[in-house]
Amino acid sequence: MGFSYHLIAPGDKVLCALSGGADSMYLLCRLVEGAEEGGYQVGAAHYHHGIRASSAQEEEFVRVWCESHHIPLFVGHGDVPREAVRRGQGVEETARAMRYAFLYETARREGYTLLATGHHAGDQAETVLMHLIRGSGLRGLRGIQPRQGMLIRPMLEVTRGEVEAYVSRYHVPHVEDESNADPAYTRNRVRHEVLPLLEQLNPQAVRHIAQAAAKLREDAQLLDTLAQDVTGVTEEGDGVVLDIPQLLAQPKPLVMRRLAQMLTQLHIHPSQTYLDGLYGLMAEGQSGARLYVPGYTARKSWDYLTITPMGEVEELLPVALKDGCTVWGEWRVECHPAVCPQTPGKGLWLTPGDYTLRSRQVGDTLQLPKRPTKTVKKLMMEKKIPASLRQFLPVLAQGERVAAVALLGVDADFLAAPGQPARYITITKENEDHA
Repeated sequence: MGFSYHLIAPGDKVLCALSGGADSMYLLCRLVEGAEEGGYQVGAAHYHHGIRASSAQEEEFVRVWCESHHIPLFVGHGDVPREAVRRGQGVEETARAMRYAFLYETARREGYTLLATGHHAGDQAETVLMHLIRGSGLRGLRGIQPRQGMLIRPMLEVTRGEVEAYVSRYHVPHVEDESNADPAYTRNRVRHEVLPLLEQLNPQAVRHIAQAAAKLREDAQLLDTLAQDVTGVTEEGDGVVLDIPQLLAQPKPLVMRRLAQMLTQLHIHPSQTYLDGLYGLMAEGQSGARLYVPGYTARKSWDYLTITPMGEVEELLPVALKDGCTVWGEWRVECHPAVCPQTPGKGLWLTPGDYTLRSRQVGDTLQLPKRPTKTVKKLMMEKKIPASLRQFLPVLAQGERVAAVALLGVDADFLAAPGQPARYITITKENEDHA
């Protein structure tokens, strides 16, 4: 176990993603240590995301450090909160997308062959555990990949304790991201509550989980290779036709992986929800049944399942909201019975009852707490929700009444009271699960 210099070849130019935190400072220092012997060059890139008041200080810190150590530094700027509103996405998701877009663009523009990030064994263990509690299969349990194209993660076999010991021993300065302690984020609760408990049971828990992920990656790679030979998937125009009897006659694990490969080719993240939905539609769905995945409609017609681009005027059918996960178009709706906390955080807290998940209708209105009743359309415009999202933005309704709208909130008449039973609902866009 240790820093994976083998991911770097002589002649490479490595761009280090540098936030200024302990992990990224450790990464940069170790890259510089091995550069002369390894015959490669090192540069750094920092993204000023505009989320925290300390962002300017973090930028100044990495500028001064890189200048004093003669390391080329490239800095990008972005207004993540504003872009998150424009995209209709969460701040963390938007920040990650904008940061990686900047890193890849900088690497390619400046002629770097590799992009290195500071994910370590602790991040790997957190990722595996988060996938495990979500019911992930082998794809999720293999964790973070050491290499994906030009992206490398040389620290996946380095523990957080080893990072802390290194920066302490060599007096490596770094800045702290206060959001890493915010318990509102699931990853932080796993980091600060779950992993310490596991380490009480076994001090090597983090290292062993990371080792297990490495073994599972080897198994997954073999199965992915075998899945490429699965028959019954045929490209047709802009879509795909699945021969149901032919596919169902083959081992399910390989078929599921072939479906994942097919979705990836259609530029759709192959979430377990989509894979289970497609397989279930083939195995149990009646002729005429259909399922929506981002930008496409899957329709069963006797022995065939056709997956074709969704027409611009095609509507998403209303569905009854159920406990658990419901995939509706590009949206993932999670619903669970709960008791409303005194200070509700993220998500929608609705009074108990039956709700329908549907798209916006003409005349829909919503009265947000302590605000006047307005049409949903006007509220979307005020919130600057992009027009491309408005047509299929999830609406939760009881009869003709709108109870809540994704990205907007809950109607005052349907808002659960603190300490009382509720239906806790989170609505997110389906996207790739990365650390």
